[in-house]
Amino acid sequence: MLFVAITVLLDMIAIGLIFPVLPHLVGTMTDSARDQAVWFGLLGLAFGLANFVGAPVLGALSDRYGRRPVLLLGIGGLALSFFVTAAATALWVLVVVRLFSGAVQANAAVANAYVADISTADDRARRFGIIGAMFGLGFTLGPVIGGLLGAIDIHLPFYAAGTLALLNWAYGWFVLPESLPADRRKPFEWRRAHPFAAWAGLARLKGVGPLVLAIALSSLAQLSLHTSWVLYTKFKFGWGPAEVGWSLFTVGLMAALVQGVMLRHVLARVSPRALVSFGLVSGALMYLCFGLASAGWMIYATIVMGNLLSGGTQAAMNSLVSNAADSREQGSTMGALASLSSVMAVTAPVISAALLGLVAERPQGDMLIGLPMFFSALLQATAAAVAIAYFRRPTPVAPAAA
Repeated sequence: MLFVAITVLLDMIAIGLIFPVLPHLVGTMTDSARDQAVWFGLLGLAFGLANFVGAPVLGALSDRYGRRPVLLLGIGGLALSFFVTAAATALWVLVVVRLFSGAVQANAAVANAYVADISTADDRARRFGIIGAMFGLGFTLGPVIGGLLGAIDIHLPFYAAGTLALLNWAYGWFVLPESLPADRRKPFEWRRAHPFAAWAGLARLKGVGPLVLAIALSSLAQLSLHTSWVLYTKFKFGWGPAEVGWSLFTVGLMAALVQGVMLRHVLARVSPRALVSFGLVSGALMYLCFGLASAGWMIYATIVMGNLLSGGTQAAMNSLVSNAADSREQGSTMGALASLSSVMAVTAPVISAALLGLVAERPQGDMLIGLPMFFSALLQATAAAVAIAYFRRPTPVAPAAA
């Protein structure tokens, strides 16, 4: 668990480094705020589309060849994409790079499969929370460093991220052990590796189909917020890379605290189902408050309270789906969830770019600039309704033994 946690931490620091500066890099190649929003949305679309196809294939390959080689492939692809992005001088180069990195990068799905390999069913929610904490800690450190480096030179965070990804690759090559023994591996089949077949497999997982729909809606809400965050805070409050970096530092710090420290105590008293229901409702209120915020300090207050109330939701949902899957199909299952998230990642930038385009020319501080946040709140509320209705269904009683 320590090995994969360190791998995820280094991976997320590298990704977090570029988060607050990529929209501004796009802005150096465009002529207006509207064009900046549209091209940034296209980059998200390119990554999500490639990841939609690649994630279930890489997940199935990890079921066949093990988690370690697929993780190394993804980390190496990230390193290459960072260096090429740093040197890019045209928008079409950025689009090609995002297509490539999306195709080879399934690190989150493979890391979750790794955790499922080494954990019991009862322990998975807590350990998924540890992985979530590493994501949060990576986003605590990465965006702040990226924002500070970006204030010096807009290209510097990309070189730093590429270097860190190379170090992570070396760590994985020399230190990270394999988690999937040979007797639990499954033959690779192309007909089961494409995304639609992977989704069909999710739908058959012991009746968790409605929960998968809730995960999809929640993922779309979160990704819509992510893809609009930098430009939303720029249009609403006039924030630059440094301010965005500090806000993401707070998000990551809260995620690390809630999922790494508090979640195991919460799960000792509350079932994953109750945690999912409460967390989805709290998340909807958090997104609504983001959109209604009229001052920067309100954003920070919402981040703290929202994460305290909803921070363990994703780990609990992942554990419920993972527990419904066979031990030989954890890679495929996590890859299918990643592919589902990728479809949302394809959809989110398109919607966010359109919503941001509608409000880009409005005066700073205008309440309507919060339109992307209100959209995320609506999606999250719908996910909460779906999950609560699913959990309230009567559980079938198994027939008694003769």
